[in-house]
Amino acid sequence: MIVRKLEELKGTDAEFKAAKGTWTSRRMLLAKDKMGFSFHDTLIHAGTETYIHYANHLEAVYCVGGKGELQDLDNGVTYPLYDGVMYALNGHERHYLRAEEELRMICVFNPPLTGREDHDENGVYPLLTEED
Repeated sequence: MIVRKLEELKGTDAEFKAAKGTWTSRRMLLAKDKMGFSFHDTLIHAGTETYIHYANHLEAVYCVGGKGELQDLDNGVTYPLYDGVMYALNGHERHYLRAEEELRMICVFNPPLTGREDHDENGVYPLLTEED
Protein backbone atom coordinates (compact mmCIF):
# COMPACT_ATOMS: atom_id res chain seq x y z
CA MET A 1 0.00 0.00 0.00
CA ILE A 2 1.19 3.50 -0.83
CA VAL A 3 0.15 6.41 1.39
CA ARG A 4 1.42 9.91 0.70
CA LYS A 5 0.46 13.27 2.17
CA LEU A 6 0.50 16.44 0.09
CA GLU A 7 2.20 18.44 2.85
CA GLU A 8 5.09 15.94 2.84
CA LEU A 9 5.70 16.43 -0.92
CA LYS A 10 5.89 20.22 -0.85
CA GLY A 11 9.44 21.50 -1.18
CA THR A 12 10.83 18.11 -2.30
CA ASP A 13 11.77 16.89 -5.78
CA ALA A 14 8.20 15.51 -6.01
CA GLU A 15 7.03 19.13 -6.34
CA PHE A 16 7.90 20.13 -9.90
CA LYS A 17 7.64 23.72 -11.14
CA ALA A 18 7.30 24.26 -14.88
CA ALA A 19 10.19 26.05 -16.55
CA LYS A 20 7.75 28.66 -17.90
CA GLY A 21 6.32 29.23 -14.42
CA THR A 22 2.69 28.62 -15.35
CA TRP A 23 2.10 25.58 -13.14
CA THR A 24 3.37 23.55 -10.19
CA SER A 25 2.75 19.80 -10.00
CA ARG A 26 2.93 17.77 -6.83
CA ARG A 27 3.58 14.33 -8.26
CA MET A 28 1.99 11.84 -5.87
CA LEU A 29 2.34 8.63 -7.92
CA LEU A 30 4.91 8.14 -10.68
CA ALA A 31 6.04 5.37 -13.03
CA LYS A 32 8.40 4.02 -10.35
CA ASP A 33 5.36 3.21 -8.18
CA LYS A 34 4.25 0.59 -10.78
CA MET A 35 0.56 1.52 -10.74
CA GLY A 36 0.19 1.83 -14.54
CA PHE A 37 -0.67 5.54 -14.28
CA SER A 38 0.66 8.63 -12.53
CA PHE A 39 -1.35 10.86 -10.19
CA HIS A 40 -0.75 14.59 -9.67
CA ASP A 41 -2.10 17.49 -7.62
CA THR A 42 -1.39 20.45 -9.89
CA LEU A 43 -1.74 24.22 -9.48
CA ILE A 44 -2.25 26.31 -12.61
CA HIS A 45 -1.13 29.76 -11.56
CA ALA A 46 -3.56 32.70 -11.83
CA GLY A 47 -3.23 34.89 -14.90
CA THR A 48 -1.33 32.28 -16.94
CA GLU A 49 -1.89 30.54 -20.25
CA THR A 50 -0.25 27.21 -21.11
CA TYR A 51 -0.23 25.57 -24.55
CA ILE A 52 -0.38 21.78 -24.21
CA HIS A 53 -0.36 18.88 -26.64
CA TYR A 54 0.05 15.49 -24.97
CA ALA A 55 1.06 13.58 -28.10
CA ASN A 56 2.47 10.71 -26.01
CA HIS A 57 0.03 10.53 -23.10
CA LEU A 58 -3.65 10.36 -22.23
CA GLU A 59 -4.74 12.59 -19.36
CA ALA A 60 -7.84 12.94 -17.20
CA VAL A 61 -8.20 16.10 -15.09
CA TYR A 62 -10.64 16.95 -12.29
CA CYS A 63 -10.83 20.57 -11.16
CA VAL A 64 -11.23 20.92 -7.40
CA GLY A 65 -10.75 24.67 -7.10
CA GLY A 66 -10.34 27.97 -8.90
CA LYS A 67 -11.64 29.35 -12.17
CA GLY A 68 -10.35 29.23 -15.73
CA GLU A 69 -10.94 27.76 -19.15
CA LEU A 70 -9.87 25.00 -21.50
CA GLN A 71 -9.72 25.86 -25.19
CA ASP A 72 -9.74 22.83 -27.50
CA LEU A 73 -7.76 23.90 -30.56
CA ASP A 74 -8.90 20.88 -32.57
CA ASN A 75 -12.61 21.79 -32.49
CA GLY A 76 -12.49 25.48 -31.43
CA VAL A 77 -14.67 24.96 -28.34
CA THR A 78 -13.80 26.68 -25.06
CA TYR A 79 -14.97 25.05 -21.82
CA PRO A 80 -15.22 26.82 -18.45
CA LEU A 81 -13.23 25.24 -15.63
CA TYR A 82 -14.26 25.40 -11.97
CA ASP A 83 -14.66 23.07 -8.99
CA GLY A 84 -16.45 19.92 -10.11
CA VAL A 85 -15.52 19.93 -13.83
CA MET A 86 -13.63 16.96 -15.31
CA TYR A 87 -12.10 16.65 -18.76
CA ALA A 88 -10.28 13.79 -20.46
CA LEU A 89 -7.83 14.25 -23.30
CA ASN A 90 -8.60 10.95 -25.01
CA GLY A 91 -7.63 12.11 -28.50
CA HIS A 92 -4.32 13.91 -27.81
CA GLU A 93 -6.12 17.23 -28.31
CA ARG A 94 -4.03 20.39 -28.64
CA HIS A 95 -5.31 22.92 -26.12
CA TYR A 96 -4.76 26.05 -24.07
CA LEU A 97 -5.26 26.00 -20.35
CA ARG A 98 -5.96 29.45 -18.88
CA ALA A 99 -6.32 30.30 -15.20
CA GLU A 100 -8.32 33.36 -14.24
CA GLU A 101 -7.88 32.33 -10.58
CA GLU A 102 -5.42 29.70 -9.43
CA LEU A 103 -6.79 26.34 -10.54
CA ARG A 104 -6.21 23.22 -8.48
CA MET A 105 -6.36 20.17 -10.71
CA ILE A 106 -6.15 16.45 -9.92
CA CYS A 107 -4.53 14.75 -12.92
CA VAL A 108 -3.96 11.16 -14.03
CA PHE A 109 -1.59 10.24 -16.89
CA ASN A 110 -1.25 7.08 -18.94
CA PRO A 111 1.45 6.03 -19.57
CA PRO A 112 2.68 7.24 -16.19
CA LEU A 113 5.12 10.12 -15.91
CA THR A 114 8.56 9.61 -14.37
CA GLY A 115 8.50 13.02 -12.65
CA ARG A 116 11.13 14.61 -14.89
CA GLU A 117 8.80 15.77 -17.67
CA ASP A 118 8.18 19.38 -18.68
CA HIS A 119 6.44 20.68 -21.80
CA ASP A 120 8.71 21.18 -24.79
CA GLU A 121 8.33 24.02 -27.32
CA ASN A 122 5.38 22.12 -28.87
CA GLY A 123 3.55 21.64 -25.56
CA VAL A 124 4.48 17.93 -25.49
CA TYR A 125 5.80 15.85 -22.60
CA PRO A 126 8.55 13.52 -23.82
CA LEU A 127 7.87 9.82 -23.44
CA LEU A 128 10.37 8.93 -20.70
CA THR A 129 10.90 5.66 -18.87
CA GLU A 130 12.63 4.97 -15.58
CA GLU A 131 15.66 3.76 -17.58
CA ASP A 132 16.05 7.13 -19.42
